[in-house]
Order: sequence, then structure tokens, then C-alpha cells
Amino acid sequence: MKRIKIGQREIGAGAAAMLVAEIGINHNGDMKLAQRMIDAAAEAGAEAVKFQNYRTDDFVRDRGVAYTYRVGGRSVTESQYEMFRRCELAGEQLKRLKERCDERGVIFHSTPTGFDGLRELIELGVPVLKNGSDYLTHLPLIAAMGSSGLATVLSTGMATLAEIADAVAAFRATGNDRLILLHCTSAYPTPAGDVHLRKLSTLARAFGCPVGFSDHTQGVTAAMGAVALGACWIEKHFTLDKRLAGPDHAFSADPAEFRELGQAVRTIERQLGGCLVEPAASEQASRRDFRLSCAAARALRCGEMLAAEDLLFARPGTGLPPREIDRLVGRRLTRDIACGGLVLWEDVQ
Repeated sequence: MKRIKIGQREIGAGAAAMLVAEIGINHNGDMKLAQRMIDAAAEAGAEAVKFQNYRTDDFVRDRGVAYTYRVGGRSVTESQYEMFRRCELAGEQLKRLKERCDERGVIFHSTPTGFDGLRELIELGVPVLKNGSDYLTHLPLIAAMGSSGLATVLSTGMATLAEIADAVAAFRATGNDRLILLHCTSAYPTPAGDVHLRKLSTLARAFGCPVGFSDHTQGVTAAMGAVALGACWIEKHFTLDKRLAGPDHAFSADPAEFRELGQAVRTIERQLGGCLVEPAASEQASRRDFRLSCAAARALRCGEMLAAEDLLFARPGTGLPPREIDRLVGRRLTRDIACGGLVLWEDVQ
């Protein structure tokens, strides 16, 4: 699997997983809150921050369509149109948020829902684009993302393999191969039984590109499993306070949880290590001290011919390994060996 470079950061096989804080609409339309969230995400270890620069009229026209979510232990039902409309980000706001990300040393990117939004991001100079799961079937927009030449992340929530194949084909038809696919379950929060992390391997085999995980579960366990299965990109919804009003706060990671996630990801990456089967560096002393060697089962005298019952296996492992016993039996000793002493090649004829 190839690597993709985003700025100075390499993504893909052998590289550390990118840690992305998905602020999305958790800023609730408040620019001061959005900037505080960027700061908190950076301090919690996020390498990239993602927003959504959608236009509500691109995907919601019926103002009577409602959405129900839970926050603060209670259910809230409101108009989808009004909910999304109050969290829209205008071009100037996007610019200010990108500037804040640049100041904090994190990558700014966003999810557009139309060609105007895509143009905004390109003009801002973002290094990577993101297409949401709900827009996976919007092949013209995906093709436009490919034509930009920018690295692009496609989320695959709710999708069949055929729908993902259509999206990948539309992107690659532009000649752009800088594609990252994210496995995703579009349920908020995602029940444990619906995470299906093994889909990561399926996506990698089917499309031959870096794969990652857009995590809508509660906690950090699913992200750990994703990294163990090869995820190179971990995106997690981010909030300052799970009790804030809005549909995504309750299942988002707060700064402490995101920091825990980042530390756990880096730990499991170290623990995954290499695939060559050989003793680890830290095992060398154990190999010496704990392995077994051929040793004298009784006090042995010089000139005796060794029999199988004269030998046993004991620590340390600095002598002849047990597999050599058949080659020792029948040889004469050239020195006395105390009971329990190691029998070496120089001790026999």
C-alpha cells in the first residue's frame, strides 16, 4: 500500500496514524467556541481539525423534516433545516478558522456539500479535502475533488461495496490517486455490534489505497482495534463539553478523552512493531537467563561415557540447547562436571 503526503505528513503503510479532531458542527455557530475548540484539540494531540462548510439548502429543503438526538440525558427534537442553518460557516469564517489552525500547527480541512464550498476550500489553500458519507454517491462532486489534485478522504458510512467502487472510480478517473478511504458506521453513537472493523481489511484489499476509521463510537476501544487492523487515519468527533446543546456533543470525545485516544494509538503502534519472528531486544537477557541448557543430572567424572540419564535440562540458557542431547550421548567427558553444571562441547571428546 502506497503512502500519501499531506503537507509534510506521510499517510499510509508504516506511517503513524493521523489523529483528526472532527469539530463538525459542534461549534454551534459560535466562532469564539470554534477557535477555543481548535486550541483544545491541538493541546489534546490532534494533528488535524475538520469542519463542515456545507450549505443547508444543498441537502435540506423541507423545513418540516425533524431530527431527534440526545443531549444531557434528554431527547431533543428540532427542525433539521434550522439545526444545520445556525451552524453554517461563511467563507470569511472558514478563513479565520484556517488561520487559527495554522497558528496552532494543525491541518485545517473541511467537508463541502457543493461546488461553491469546494471552490472555497481550494482558494483557502487546504492540503486535503473530505467527502462525507452522506455525499458518497454524489459522483460529480467527488470527481471535482479528484480534479483539484488534492489528497481526498472519502467516508464510506451506509455504503455497499459497489457504491464505494463507483466513488473510487469517479475519483481515479481524474488521474488523481491521492485517495484515503475511511470505514465508517453512520449511527450516532455506533453500537459495538455495528462497528465491523474487519471492513478495513476488505477496503484495503479491494481498492489498494490507505484506509482509516471515522469513529462514531463512545470511548477509544474501537480506534485501538482500527489501528491494529491497519488504519492510517483516525477521525473522532470532538467537543469541549459533552453536555453542550447540539446533536453530536454527547458521543464526541472531550479533550481528556481525545488525549487518551492519541496516547493509546501511539502506544499500540509501538506495540504492533514488526512481523519478523525473532527475539525482541528486551528479550535477550531473558533468553540468556531463562532458556534451558544441557546439564549434569549427577556429579560426572572425567572419562565417563555420557548416557541420556546423565543429562537434564536446566537454566541458564548459555550452554548447549536441549536439541543437542542426542549428539552428547555416547561421548566421553574430558573433565569432571558437578551436579547441575552445564555440559559444553569442550567438555566431551
